[in-house]
Amino acid sequence: MRMDARSFVLALLLASPAQAACAQEAVARSAAPGQEAASAPASQLLKDPHDDKFDMSRWLLDHRGFLPVPIIITDPALGTGGGVALTFFQSPAGAATTRTSADGRKTMVPPNIYTAGAMRTSNGSQAYFGGASLHFMDDRWRYRGGVAKSDINLDFYTPGRFLPPQKIGYNTDGIMSLQQVFRRLGEQDLFVGLAWIYMDLDISFDVDSDREQFTPKELSERTSGLGLSLEFDNRDNTFTPNSGWLGMVEGNFYDDLIGSDVDFQSYRSHAFGYLPFGKLAAGGNRFVLGGRADVRWANGDIPFYRLPYIDLRGIGSARYQDTRAATLETELRWNLTPRWAVIGFVGGGRTWGRHNSFGDGQTEVSKGTGVRYLLARQLGLYTGIDYAWGPEDETFYVQVGSAWR
Repeated sequence: MRMDARSFVLALLLASPAQAACAQEAVARSAAPGQEAASAPASQLLKDPHDDKFDMSRWLLDHRGFLPVPIIITDPALGTGGGVALTFFQSPAGAATTRTSADGRKTMVPPNIYTAGAMRTSNGSQAYFGGASLHFMDDRWRYRGGVAKSDINLDFYTPGRFLPPQKIGYNTDGIMSLQQVFRRLGEQDLFVGLAWIYMDLDISFDVDSDREQFTPKELSERTSGLGLSLEFDNRDNTFTPNSGWLGMVEGNFYDDLIGSDVDFQSYRSHAFGYLPFGKLAAGGNRFVLGGRADVRWANGDIPFYRLPYIDLRGIGSARYQDTRAATLETELRWNLTPRWAVIGFVGGGRTWGRHNSFGDGQTEVSKGTGVRYLLARQLGLYTGIDYAWGPEDETFYVQVGSAWR
């Protein structure tokens, strides 16, 4: 799981598998097979009868087991450390297991997913979190959200046009909450969403005098905002996609009328696309080429710890930030066998706005490689390890599902 140091609710809760696959080959289970699976020995539940390989599909979907997601942290911003997130899958009794989309495709209705976990790193950062991803009325309504208690140590790098950035060590200690509800529009793969984002954090600095470098509004500790989003998603599955694309635009508005100490707005527009090509002898695609474009910006009296930043593997969380941030990244997955794959990726990001124009901003590039194993075939879920290097650091990440959130 990739760690986002400043937004544990988003990265720890929702980076856990948020939805199940909608691959057409997913099995529509009746009550009888589910009962047989529940009584089967673990050795059978952890093998796929399709190829007799290690696989957790039956354990997660039929046995209602849990997936322990390791959190191995090597983010340069946080130091080394780790933890674990326990992710539970549940198919609601009596609910439909499949639905037909507007273009006639038969897709699997994702199961409900619950997650809870904890982590700690060598620089003293720690967090405890819990959340859920739920689906109602044959996937016409969706809920995603959770809460976290975090105590995080980070560095803020002051952006400047003429002077080199100054590193300021600080700590945020408090509660964060993200609550999202989505409604499908007709029979389309289009959702409108409403969100509430709340943070109540105590801010302290390694050197007390560093507080003087910020305005009172930049030091605001409680933020509360309502968000509106529009999301289109026709990916073949939402764990490790092989085809299709996701596009989303969202705006979040923070105001004292809804409990915020400061008024500001944050926006994000991003798209992920996937193109399969080539064929494996055993079936499936030999290659999957992915592309990602991500733009984030903020206006108003923005707390310094809420500024947009470059989000790329190989670059420390919040290392490069300003009121505007843009990222482009591509990733190629080479499926060596139906189970094993290797990947390569490269990306670049730029920040600007408060102290630099777009033309004066510097593009930061990172790249890397990784290995994947198809852990749950019926869910299309791959897991593996990435090794990435950026302008300052080299590090690795444990990935469960896609690295793009």
